[in-house]
Amino acid sequence: MNDETSYTPPAVWTWQKESGGKFASINRPIAGPTHDKELPIGKHPFQLYSLGTPNGVKATVMFEELLAAGHTGAEYDAWLINIGEGDQFSSGYVEINPNSKIPVMVDHSAPEPIRVFESGSILVYLAEKFGAFLPSDLPTRTETMNWLFWQMGSAPYLGGGFGHFYAYAPEKLEYPIDRFAMEVKRQLDVLDRRLAETQFLAGSEYTIADIATWPWYGQLAKGRLYDAGEFLQVQEYKNVQRWANEIENRPAVKRGRMVNRPFGEPEEQLRERHDASDFELRTEDKLQASG
Repeated sequence: MNDETSYTPPAVWTWQKESGGKFASINRPIAGPTHDKELPIGKHPFQLYSLGTPNGVKATVMFEELLAAGHTGAEYDAWLINIGEGDQFSSGYVEINPNSKIPVMVDHSAPEPIRVFESGSILVYLAEKFGAFLPSDLPTRTETMNWLFWQMGSAPYLGGGFGHFYAYAPEKLEYPIDRFAMEVKRQLDVLDRRLAETQFLAGSEYTIADIATWPWYGQLAKGRLYDAGEFLQVQEYKNVQRWANEIENRPAVKRGRMVNRPFGEPEEQLRERHDASDFELRTEDKLQASG
């Protein structure tokens, strides 16, 4: 770096509210609520509060896969949390997720409501509750958990690192973009090598490891994240492409990707989901047509 772009950290960091780019208005160095507001509660056992980002899609795909597999007890209400407007900092939201991130879920089918925050925790909770998408034999279960935790640990490099500096930072800086692009391509290579050996991440069975990983790396492979497909040459990862296409074609995945989605094509947006019929009756294009 030259002298004009170099940065010397001060002895003590202070928060500069005007810095941070696109998400500066919702980023802050402290936790806790900013305003009082209760969360809505629908009629189903499970209440999901989320947004159709990759982490949110994990949860909605899981619910739709459970319902498709015949687990009627997995019916859920999905409420839109607009993080751009700070919905995640309401008192009601912080009460069930002190980290103020999406998604968060409350299980009202238990004697006392159980809060479940962090997307990986939601997947494990639902898999164990319904005995689905998490194999019971120890070797395959362990391999599933290996890849689930790999995804949880890797996604911050893809989202918070590469995605931030490539797509959202107020200025383009070569060093962080180069650093995180290198790491994301390494991760894609890890996946590609694994998927050269097996149909799905844990083996021949579709599991919560795939459900967790597809919204990030599957959609990246399809060029949907950060408009970075060409930059990262994602088409080179042939096994990831095969896996991404196979999962994308699952009807439950198609539905799950639509839920809590306030962006994209109107026919792909189901901002709130309270009944299976909402996919036919309440997508954004239908609502706009009905006035």
